[in-house]
Amino acid sequence: METEVLGRILSTLPADDDHPYRTGPWRPQHTERAADDLEVIGDLPDDLDGVYLRNTENPVHNALSGIYHPFDGDAMMHVVGFRDGEAFYRNRFVRTDGLLAEQEAGGPLWPGIAEKPTAARVDHGWGARGLLKDSSSTDVTVHNGRALTSFYQCGDLYQLDPLTLETRGKATWDGAFPTDLGVSAHPKVDLATGEMLFFNYGTEAPYMHYGVVDSNDTLVHYTEVPLPGPRLPHDMAYTENYAILNDCPLFWDPEALAHGKYANRFYPDIPTRLAVIPRRGSAEDIVWFEADPTFVLHWTNAYESGDEVILDGFFQKFPLPGDTGVGTAYERAFRFLAADRMGTRLHRWHLNMRTGQVREYDLSDRVTEFGMINDRLRGQEYRYTYAAQNKPGWFLFNGVVKHDLLTGAETSYEFEEGVFCSETAMAPRVGATAEDDGYLITITVDMNRDLSECLVLDAQRVEDGPIARVRLPERVSSGTHSTWASGAEIPGWRTHDSMADALRL
Repeated sequence: METEVLGRILSTLPADDDHPYRTGPWRPQHTERAADDLEVIGDLPDDLDGVYLRNTENPVHNALSGIYHPFDGDAMMHVVGFRDGEAFYRNRFVRTDGLLAEQEAGGPLWPGIAEKPTAARVDHGWGARGLLKDSSSTDVTVHNGRALTSFYQCGDLYQLDPLTLETRGKATWDGAFPTDLGVSAHPKVDLATGEMLFFNYGTEAPYMHYGVVDSNDTLVHYTEVPLPGPRLPHDMAYTENYAILNDCPLFWDPEALAHGKYANRFYPDIPTRLAVIPRRGSAEDIVWFEADPTFVLHWTNAYESGDEVILDGFFQKFPLPGDTGVGTAYERAFRFLAADRMGTRLHRWHLNMRTGQVREYDLSDRVTEFGMINDRLRGQEYRYTYAAQNKPGWFLFNGVVKHDLLTGAETSYEFEEGVFCSETAMAPRVGATAEDDGYLITITVDMNRDLSECLVLDAQRVEDGPIARVRLPERVSSGTHSTWASGAEIPGWRTHDSMADALRL
């Protein structure tokens, strides 16, 4: 393995740090590396062609008041690229305005999610609530040849070279980017049209907007989505003709909000509302549906069938799990992150556009979340979802489950104790014709051997485990979201004779 140090970021974390969100599987990285000729155990398929991108909340400084949340970390991007049976690795910090300001200041300036906004040491910030640091550390997608990182509570979209991970500034959309509100995590790219659909939200009416960016990176549609008050949507879905947004009954307590406090509360007597809007529609075109009360963190897909829009996602039975009083304060706080404590199940909603009726039911009894699909079928009828299962009580993924939505069958692969994976992307095989003809890609945090690997599994035989393991130069921190981009989506990928030449663009 040939490894080059690309840079280092100044960290003020203590050398003997014992914080549970900054140690163990969350031990951060502060060195940026490039590694080629990676060691491979097994055989990398020649028809695996493209890049696996993963975002990570990577701590650099302590919290202002010491109350640190795992979502507070700065964005560190990881890429593992595959071509012609070879692999490369890069990791780089996203050069956000917040990261650069805190590097200059030599310490934290903005409060984290669990801290009071008044703790800020500056008079400006980002996020739907304001005065947060836009760490851009939540999601990653690829649009118009650039990797885009985003912040879970609305912010800028930072553009990265998908091969070198160098930050290429922010998305501007020719001056039309909504800088006042930003964009939420999980903008959706439609590979069939090249469009990117997005939404944002805030604490002032109309509380939500929805928009469309075309394949040339131009904002072509932006409209209000009026809500009854401030909400906390996290994800969206789309079909060939519609976008689907949501108004779930978990949001900031209005009384607390009136006093400048941001306390989440679940309202079990308020229905979940689902908004179906034509992809170029406006507020008056929205059809609202009412469903069972829940909170949906992530949707897997949606498509049209006759009069119905069929929507799949993860239904939370307990959006705010009760405190059992067992363990430390931080261990008890994991109940708000652990899928088993929230009781998440893969769920389906049938939204009848003619009658306005809703029919819904679980697709599985198994606790899973962070579902991925073959993105070539996003917005269309599909069959398979690849989701993460969690270590009970923890925000750690210890296995991947393949859900067959046609037959109800499930197959899975579970990692050994002490090994955790990242959100697992589906990479279609070059020339594939079947939906599951391809590979599953994930990065592991191996606490037993103090290392990380990028694993490749056969999507048709998940239960067999990895067919190839790519050794990475350093153990990486546990992270959240990822994406797969085929070589065809990356400028210059195939205009060079070798992967090495492409990396030197």
